[in-house]
Amino acid sequence: MSDSPSPSLLRRLVDRVFPKTPNFFLLLWEQAQQVEHTVGLLVEFMRSGSPEIAHQIKQDEHLADKVKVMNIHTLNEAFSTPIDREDIYRAVTMLDEIVNYCKDTVNEMDALGVMPDEYTRDMALLLHDGAVSLVSGFGKLDKNPADAAVDADLARKANRKVEKLYRKALAALFQGEDYVHMFKRREIYRHLDNAAERVQHCANTLHDIVVKMV
Repeated sequence: MSDSPSPSLLRRLVDRVFPKTPNFFLLLWEQAQQVEHTVGLLVEFMRSGSPEIAHQIKQDEHLADKVKVMNIHTLNEAFSTPIDREDIYRAVTMLDEIVNYCKDTVNEMDALGVMPDEYTRDMALLLHDGAVSLVSGFGKLDKNPADAAVDADLARKANRKVEKLYRKALAALFQGEDYVHMFKRREIYRHLDNAAERVQHCANTLHDIVVKMV
């Protein structure tokens, strides 16, 4: 009788010493998909002003927090990672920040009694374009990382378009003498602009990952 360990025992021993690396590419792609879903709801809200959709966005934010915590825990527990740990952490936290700003936007609109207008709608549409590009880019890291650079550029372009529209919205807003209304609506525009800035941060992180992989 052989005294050597069985193959299954050897496998378990190896797994304990060298645990399997989690599929971080899949985790980031799935988180980006969740972000895109929330931003899609934001677009619907900016078209309708529906309280039900606003509630869905708030529920999405709670789910996004759980995903962020789970992904960071997975990162902390991982023996090794296929890409730089700092880049994974940045991507996870910045993706979550986009969802946070979506929630903050609808919360502030409710608290201040501000309804959607053409600028909030168009900024939300551009945010969604950026989120779609992030989904596409993070989805390519596993098989075609070089191609993800194009998506990173598209996401950054979406941010620049939001910034341009933000300035246009402010110029149109500060006319007349209803200063209370002006400052209320400016806060909403600022939240959307901040969300777009987080899209750019995610795009920059995506591009950094691509540069290190190819």
